[in-house]
Amino acid sequence: MVVRMSRRVFVSSATACSASLFAKPAAAWNQQPVLARVILDNDFAGDPDGLFQLAHHVLCRSVKIPLIIGSHLPARFGSGHDALDSAARARELLAVMKLEGAYNPIAGSEAPMLSRGSWTPGAASAAIVREAMRDDAKEPLIYASGAGLTDLALAWLTDPRIGRRIKLIWIGGNSHPGLGNPGTKAGGPEFNFSIDPVAAQVIFNESDIEIWQVPSDAYTQMLFTTAELEELGAASPLGAWLKAKVDAVPEMFAKIPGVPPVALTDAYVLGDSPLVTLSALVPPMQPDPTSSRYKLLPTPHLLDDGTYLEQPGGRPMRVYTELDANLTFRDMLARFRLHGMARHRPA
Repeated sequence: MVVRMSRRVFVSSATACSASLFAKPAAAWNQQPVLARVILDNDFAGDPDGLFQLAHHVLCRSVKIPLIIGSHLPARFGSGHDALDSAARARELLAVMKLEGAYNPIAGSEAPMLSRGSWTPGAASAAIVREAMRDDAKEPLIYASGAGLTDLALAWLTDPRIGRRIKLIWIGGNSHPGLGNPGTKAGGPEFNFSIDPVAAQVIFNESDIEIWQVPSDAYTQMLFTTAELEELGAASPLGAWLKAKVDAVPEMFAKIPGVPPVALTDAYVLGDSPLVTLSALVPPMQPDPTSSRYKLLPTPHLLDDGTYLEQPGGRPMRVYTELDANLTFRDMLARFRLHGMARHRPA
């Protein structure tokens, strides 16, 4: 039987069908499972890029954040209580966002591992183990680190069973030969690796944790312009607070002996933002960061100076070579605007 339908009837029917489909999503979306639980670990008292990442991450609906860890800086940059300062800075940001009751940032270890044979677990590493070993959580667990790997290494050494239960997304490590620009400091160890070389070696060389690495040549692609920063600062209290932290960077570096003055440019590297890109900004039918590019490599042996020794039999790891900065910053700015609008909406 052939059913004949006028164009007007077809359009009306299609509109009604569309309306019925889109009348339900509010409840349907709320019932969707989240992608993952994400532990955030960053030196929030250091470079403010981690604060942008934290503010962005907590506004993403697709992930749960059971744990926020403030971590330490390298000794020559640090205060001796960097982890406490980082946790306090994270709490300050959450207060600006009126989210202080939703999370309880904790301090990680205040010092790197002195050697493979000398290590002491702490409250943060114990919390990581507890979260990883939960039997009541169905979502996969991601460890999103924009700093050193001290607390994750201590957690794995405490209970190696967590290795099969965690995926690490790490902003850190030198460029891999042939995969990206070597950068202006190609001869030295990358900053986040230098925070705790022993911990990074434990994770790469000994653990069975799956690694998604965003090395220096990739994370430095995340350029946010000073014009965009000016607009952000004028848009909301959150934007003004974040801009003030970037504006304070030259003075912060000027207090560190041996560090050259910060050059005046028209862009700033928000290098920790790929933690959001790779954990939350993925399509629903193929929940993988399809707009960023990576090479799948055997995990290499990480040497004392941060360089890599190929291990053909190593477990597979992703080394990201290109990040979708456009997607990341469009989403970040939109979520900041929506958050500001919600905070100013009459009750």
